Amino acid sequence: MKITVKLFATLTDYLPASARRSNLVEIEVEPGASINQIIESFGLPPRLVHLVLVNGKYVEPQARLNTTLSPDDVLAIWPPIAGG
Repeated sequence: MKITVKLFATLTDYLPASARRSNLVEIEVEPGASINQIIESFGLPPRLVHLVLVNGKYVEPQARLNTTLSPDDVLAIWPPIAGG
């Protein structure tokens, strides 16, 4: 099934080069794939995965192991933000 993955800030470096400017990529995933499995497929270091949204709704870290996506869902991921 097809979903859209959006990576923000420094995480865009983990997207294919052709997708970095738009910060999103459409991918095919197996039905039943968990959010964590999708995150792992991009090689994202766990310490850089901070805010995770599915269709604009926050998914808590412990729920990412079992939460699966539906066709055409949008998975958005942000790293921790630092600044002052």
